[in-house]
Amino acid sequence: MIMERVLIKNANIVNEGTIFNGDVYIENGVFKEIAPQISAKSPDVQIFDAEGRYLLPGVIDDQVHFREPGLTHKATIATESRAAIAGGITSFIEMPNTVPQATTIEKLEEKFEIAANTSYANYSFMFGGTNDNLEEILKVDPKKVAALKLFLGSSTGNMLVNDPEVLEKIFSSTNLLIAVHCEDEETIRRNTANHISVYGDDIPIELHPVIRSEEACYLSSSQAVELAKKTGARLHVFHLSTAKELELFTNTIPLKEKKITAEVCIHHLWFSDEDYATKGTLIKWNPAVKTAEDREALFQGLLEDKLDVIATDHAPHTAEEKENVYTKAPSGGPLVQHALPAMLEFYHQDKITLEKIVEKMCHNPAILFQIEKRGFIKEGYFADAVLVDINAPWTVNKDNIAYKCGWSPFEGTTFKSRITHTFVNGGLVYKNFKFYDVRHAQRLTFDR
Repeated sequence: MIMERVLIKNANIVNEGTIFNGDVYIENGVFKEIAPQISAKSPDVQIFDAEGRYLLPGVIDDQVHFREPGLTHKATIATESRAAIAGGITSFIEMPNTVPQATTIEKLEEKFEIAANTSYANYSFMFGGTNDNLEEILKVDPKKVAALKLFLGSSTGNMLVNDPEVLEKIFSSTNLLIAVHCEDEETIRRNTANHISVYGDDIPIELHPVIRSEEACYLSSSQAVELAKKTGARLHVFHLSTAKELELFTNTIPLKEKKITAEVCIHHLWFSDEDYATKGTLIKWNPAVKTAEDREALFQGLLEDKLDVIATDHAPHTAEEKENVYTKAPSGGPLVQHALPAMLEFYHQDKITLEKIVEKMCHNPAILFQIEKRGFIKEGYFADAVLVDINAPWTVNKDNIAYKCGWSPFEGTTFKSRITHTFVNGGLVYKNFKFYDVRHAQRLTFDR
């Protein structure tokens, strides 16, 4: 399925705030021409008739945990990037809390080598900051690495950065974009201890957002924003989960000019604390899924551009691990295959436009991380693209789940829209639940 020349005809192209019907010609992995009508320029052109389906830029997911190296019983770069292309995600940025952690240049490059050999989607990785690796942080080439990741609240792995002096020095010293997980560790530990004293290890799951509370989130997020303002650092706050945190961010300037940005994840837009009763630890995430009021406020913040990006925080665990009691059940869940279908469901509910979905999932990650020539359907850009049949219902079940862990919090959900084709650098890698065992993926580069 390696294709040098591809012509996609009769597509409703969603790009830069508009939808228009036209054709797209791809040559050598790049968008060469976009026009109302294009004729095949040679007999070896592979032609796809979109038949009025929607053509979107490939989705860029700026926050995933693909578990390799060291945690490959949960997932691998190969399995999860394969699931990602089934969900229309053509590029991902993976987190450093693997085993070993990507907190040295050597360990980071080992992950790049794995991805170069096994990934189905374009890839980059974040470098991990700790309380004692500033010297390594300063070696990172910002043109080749997505960002620096700091855990300001412990989540998965032992990477908590909790020394105020170290934090200020990192914020002051690096030119890298700093991406942060914000939950106040002291608050969480105190809340956890209080609940263990009452329930032991079997704390009711609906108390998760009480333990990892609004207070814990806001305290940490506000401190990170304050430090970024003080030092002039470029800050991106991951996975906001509360209405209160929205007040920390602005929508009064263009994204390219923002030095402090924020994102929301699919699960915080879809689920609320009412869902713990049926989903249990399957929707145990850090930060926690909180109230329906928080969920609606986050959605409004997204529409009002206080939240710049939609991501997944894809973080698979085995079903057996998730079935443990509260204190032993890990936080996180698989999402890359179902993120775009979930957002398209909101489109069907008239909650968001297709143009806004593309802005938040394709354009803005490219702008925010300064990714070279991706995230748009533009002549001269890499040809990452997704065809969507907006009215082709399908139900999530064990037979069509592509994650290595084999489960999804969306199991049993019927989505109205289906990803029919995924192209990575001009190559067809996925079509209607069928994967092609070809790899067109490239390492992301950054215009910095």
